[in-house]
Order: sequence, then C-alpha cells, then structure tokens
Amino acid sequence: MALDNLKLPTETVELPSKGLLYPKDNPLSSGTIEMKYMTAREEDILTNSAYIKNGTVIDKLLQSLIVSSIKYDDLLIGDKNAILIAARVLGYGKDYEFTVGDTTHIVDLTQIENKPFDESLFTSGVNEFSYTLPHTDTDITFKLLSHGDEKKIQKELAGIKKLNQSNPDGSTRLKYIITSVGESREPKDIREFVDNYLLAKDARAFRKYVLEFQPDVDLTFFPDDGGDSFPLPIGIRFFYPDFE
Repeated sequence: MALDNLKLPTETVELPSKGLLYPKDNPLSSGTIEMKYMTAREEDILTNSAYIKNGTVIDKLLQSLIVSSIKYDDLLIGDKNAILIAARVLGYGKDYEFTVGDTTHIVDLTQIENKPFDESLFTSGVNEFSYTLPHTDTDITFKLLSHGDEKKIQKELAGIKKLNQSNPDGSTRLKYIITSVGESREPKDIREFVDNYLLAKDARAFRKYVLEFQPDVDLTFFPDDGGDSFPLPIGIRFFYPDFE
C-alpha cells in the first residue's frame, strides 16, 4: 500500500469567538479550525521531557494537531481552550474520568458547549471594548488576551521572579488587558494606573466582567448525584489517562 494514498482524518472545531475578533484577512476569522487526529508523533510530544520541563508541552501538541494555516500566537485564550478540549477527544476519546474527594466522575467532553455571548457588543474584526469602573467611574478600554499576549505576560513574570520579588500575576495581566485609561493609550500611563490608582474593588469587578464577557468554552460540571456544580478539573490525567 502506497503511503502517499493515506490521509489522516480531520475534524472541524468551532471557535467560541465565532471568529468575530480577528481581522478579516486572518484565517481565524472564519470561526472554525481544522484539526487532525493524534498519532504516535503527538504521543512523543506529550512525553518529551524538555517540553514538559519548560511548560510548552500542551502548546507543542496543539500546534502539531492544527491543520489550518494559522498563526498560533493569534489564538484568543477562549478559542485555545476549545482546541484543547478537541485535542483530548481526538487523542483519547470523549470520556474523561476524574476524581474529586472520594467520588469518581466521568464526563463526555463532546457535550461541552461554547459559552453564549452577546454578539451585539462585538464589532467584527475589532478586539477592543469599553468599560466603566463602577466605583471610580473611570473609563477604560480593554482587549481579550491571545496566546501571544500570554507568552509576554509569562516572560515578564519570569523576569520579576528572578529578582526575588513577589509574583504580581493579577496586576501584570491587567496591564496587558487594559488598552487605554481615560484618553491615554500610553503603556506607561496604563501601568502607573494599575499600580497606583486602580482600586481593588474595581479590579475585582472588572475581572469578573471580563470572565463573563469573553467567548470561551463552558467548563461547568454538573454531578449526576445532583450536587453543586463546579469547574471541570483539568489535571494530569486529561492528556495522560493511564497515568498512575
């Protein structure tokens, strides 16, 4: 049998953002992405000790599975989460078993749906939105973070850690999310605002708003026994189901 005639099956994954936040000339604006099924090559990626050590193993895996011609750094975090779920299904099937306390649960990952969002608040091709901080009435604009933004954030946090300073994850992330304060778009003004003028209760309200606002997958799990719902835990068994 000629290997040239073999073709790996692929699946089309719908992005939670529906592609609305990407420029028209970006392939991601189609709102879908094509992914292939996992092979032995991807299992090698999952067990690559260098990738595991430097924290890039999942990104290396997803980049290997994506067939569509895209720039990986452009992916919004919510869309990347959808691709993560799809990768698990394509690699090890739809059933994900996990334990919380003394109870073992099994969830059908194909039943996870994208969170609904108000499309009227979105302008096609524009990733910027307005918000008024509720306690100081300060007007700001913000964007939804991409994988590229997350890389910059982690690089900055790693630099801070080398200086043996505290880990300012929350405030650093806000400095990348906020795109303007009042009429200023200067990065130095945004950073000064976050560090010295942004009230904790405004920061908390803003984070909650962004979390509810952004397109993403809904990872809320509802136990069969009728207990309280909780976020689906994605641990080491998510991509290593045989891990002991």
